[in-house]
Amino acid sequence: MQGAGLEIDSFSGAEVIGHIDAGTGHHTPWGMVHGGVYAAAVETACSVGASTAVDEAGQFAVGLSNHTDFLRAHREGRLDVSAVPVHQGRTGQLWHCDITREDGKLVAQGRVRLQNVPRP
Repeated sequence: MQGAGLEIDSFSGAEVIGHIDAGTGHHTPWGMVHGGVYAAAVETACSVGASTAVDEAGQFAVGLSNHTDFLRAHREGRLDVSAVPVHQGRTGQLWHCDITREDGKLVAQGRVRLQNVPRP
């Protein structure tokens, strides 16, 4: 995802791993990474995993809700992104995503609820 700078390192229907090399391009006017970067990364990681999980069924997943909490301020440096499913059902999924800094401390955390829909 270009705007948030999320690079997907690996993905499956059971886990998505990525990272963001945060810097000044991600900052608010006050010099901290903007919360929208975290929300977009959470949405993207969860959507990639959820869509991969239902791909063989001829479906993809669309986000219905995204609840992202911003827990710790961050200025620059690598942020690791990890998303896993909480529930994968026939018509919907719930995914959880953690964003941590290099020392392992949690910076943001989110959950995305998704609906499985047929591919056009």
